[in-house]
Amino acid sequence: MATDQKPLVVVGGAIHPAGLELLKTEARVVIPEDLSEEGVIAAAQEAEAILFRIKPPCTERLMASCPKLKVVGRYGVGLDTVDLAAATRLGIAVVHAPGSNSDSVAEHAIMLMLTATKHLIPIDRATRKGEWRGQRLRGIGELKGMTLGIIGVGNIGRRVAHLAHGFGMRVLGYDPYVPADELRQREVEPVSELATLLGQSDMVTCHTPHTPETHHMMNEKTIAQMKDGAVFINTSRGKVQDERALFEALTRGKLSAAGLDVWEEEPVPADSPLLNLENVVATCHVAGVSENANRNIATQVASEILRVLRGEKPKALGNPDFWPRLSHLR
Repeated sequence: MATDQKPLVVVGGAIHPAGLELLKTEARVVIPEDLSEEGVIAAAQEAEAILFRIKPPCTERLMASCPKLKVVGRYGVGLDTVDLAAATRLGIAVVHAPGSNSDSVAEHAIMLMLTATKHLIPIDRATRKGEWRGQRLRGIGELKGMTLGIIGVGNIGRRVAHLAHGFGMRVLGYDPYVPADELRQREVEPVSELATLLGQSDMVTCHTPHTPETHHMMNEKTIAQMKDGAVFINTSRGKVQDERALFEALTRGKLSAAGLDVWEEEPVPADSPLLNLENVVATCHVAGVSENANRNIATQVASEILRVLRGEKPKALGNPDFWPRLSHLR
C-alpha cells in the first residue's frame, strides 16, 4: 500500500517505540505538539484513529469533530477518560490493552505493602542520618500471617493474590461481578459483602476501575468498618478514595499506614496533607509503567487499532455491544 493511501493515526504523546513501529507498518502516524483538545482535533481532521494517553480526555466533542474517525485507542487498561456512550453513538470503536500491565501493577502493590509494613521510608531517612538505635523499636511487621483483602479480583487482583500467597498471607476477595467459584480459581476466599472483607483484613488493596459505583468507595463509613491499625493500598484510580477521610483515619490512628500510587487530583498537589504524613508511602501513578508493561501496552493497543482499520473485530473492545453495528456498516 502506498504511504499516502495508508490511514492516518494520531498519537496523543510519546509511546513505546515498539508500538509506534507497529502502527507505522500499516498507517501514517502523527504526534501533535499541542496535546490540548483543540490541538488534537486540528491534527486529526483526516485521522481514522486516535491513540489517547493521559490528556486530553476522549470527549464527545473531540470525537464528533473528527469526521473520518473510526477507532480510538486508550494507552492502558482503564477507560474512565473515554466517553464510551458517545463513541458508540458516533459509530466509533474503543480499544484498549487489558492485562498488559497487570504484573507491573501487582508487584507495585506488593511493594507498597512491604514498604508500609517495614517502615522503609522513615528507616531509610534515619539510617542516612546515622540514627540507628531507635529504628529497632518501630514495630516492624511481616506480611506472613496477615489477612489481605482484595477489592476487585480481575487481571491485577488475581496476580496480587498469587503473590500474596507466596508471603504466607490469607487472601480474601470481593468482586460482585465474579462468581464465587471463579474467585476461588483466582486464589481468593470469596466474600460477598465489602463490609465483611474490610472487617477481617489487616491490609486492604484496591484494584477496581473508577465508575459511579466505585467513586469514593473508600470513605468515612467504609474506612470505619476496617480493622483498627489496618493498612490501605491503592494502585487503581485515585477517585476510588476519599482523601479527606483517609487523612483523618491516618492521623487519628484508625489506619496505621497507606500506600498510594493514585490520587484524586493528579499530579497530586504538593500541599496535599497526605504527603506530610510519615505513614503514607507515595508514588506518582507509576505502578503500571515498567519497561515491559509499556512495551506490552503499546503493542497491544496498536494491534487493536490496526485490526479495526483492517475491518476486523478487535480482541479488546471497550464498547462490545456496538460491534455488530460497525461490522454491518462495513
